[in-house]
Amino acid sequence: QVQLVESGGGLVQAGGSLRLSCPASGRIFSMYAMGWFRQAPGKEREFVATIRWRGDSTYYADSVKGRFTISRDNAKNTVYLQMNSLKPEDTAVYYCAAMILPRAWPTSRPDEYDYWGQGTQVTVSS
Repeated sequence: QVQLVESGGGLVQAGGSLRLSCPASGRIFSMYAMGWFRQAPGKEREFVATIRWRGDSTYYADSVKGRFTISRDNAKNTVYLQMNSLKPEDTAVYYCAAMILPRAWPTSRPDEYDYWGQGTQVTVSS
């Protein structure tokens, strides 16, 4: 089992920044990759970014490329999502997810991730 708890969401004006954090606990030794997804009201869960647990490989959705940065601190077992130049269309509940079983990576499919956090709300006002 892996436990994930997101934090750092909030209300911000367009053009502003937020940094989301997601510490992981439990079966960290078997972690393969982690990712961030988001879900706006009435929409499907959408891939944002993913990072390998070892190494520096990252992958982003086109909609956030150049504005968001995913990073990892293995000493703290934590993954981050730095969000800059936020837009109203970035408003959503943001979830972090853990991939334990090795799979083809990168992947933007939610069903390829094994564990999920409870989500944190990000609201961007215009």
